[in-house]
Amino acid sequence: MTTILYAGAVLGVLGIVFGLVLNFAGKKFHVEVDERIEKVRACLGGANCGACGYPGCDGFAEAVVRGDAKPNGCAPAGEKGAAEIARIMGVEAQSTERLVARVLCQGRDGIAISRYNYDGYRSCIVAAGIAGGPKSCRFACIGLGDCMDHCAFGAISMVGGLAHIDEKKCAGCGACAENCPRGAIRMLPVSQSVVVRCRNRDTAREARAVCMNACIGCGRCKRECTYDAITIQDGCAHIDPAKCTRCGACEKVCPCRCITNASAQPEGQAAV
Repeated sequence: MTTILYAGAVLGVLGIVFGLVLNFAGKKFHVEVDERIEKVRACLGGANCGACGYPGCDGFAEAVVRGDAKPNGCAPAGEKGAAEIARIMGVEAQSTERLVARVLCQGRDGIAISRYNYDGYRSCIVAAGIAGGPKSCRFACIGLGDCMDHCAFGAISMVGGLAHIDEKKCAGCGACAENCPRGAIRMLPVSQSVVVRCRNRDTAREARAVCMNACIGCGRCKRECTYDAITIQDGCAHIDPAKCTRCGACEKVCPCRCITNASAQPEGQAAV
């Protein structure tokens, strides 16, 4: 019985000693956490997408408080979130135009010519490494959903073998564009609604042989544009967003229907 009491007393004393040591260490090495970090963190998109260049939302919030990142550096937070972060930091909010992801391709099933039937692992990167991919057009969206898998906001779906982006849900993080092996997705200002949804640089004959909606560089859009906003480069039409008035005249005369106006689509939808 004495042995048990002695052992209990020793453990009790050791517990007190360790408690005092831990208490002292806690006070000695305590690091003050700026309460603004949590406030900034609450304003962010919460997707940990890394588009800001920092390791997740926590990393970005800490960078903002340190002064290393700007309040508008989180695309998913939007203008409202950026304004609130600027208020927390006591700085002036900088207005930036919202970016959205747009697919510069219309090579869906039945429009883009298939080279072979792909029945392997569902990955655009993997498919691209097999004889250049299942679609004959080397510029086409492969359509196996790598962009959809990397979208943390559920803004992308695959429709007929082509990526379809719901611009209402798109947070502009850019994860889809970064993970498209063909570079078929671009981040564009939301106001840049009139776009050439084709990047084929081959000759008109070669382009049309692999996709029915490929731009053939015919120049009809250029001739129709009264604002000199369109040029033909490398056999493909290019629209200068600074000159474009979004009148839609080019879209109407394009024989290949490869020019689309996102602002003319139903809200949250993109042409397919």
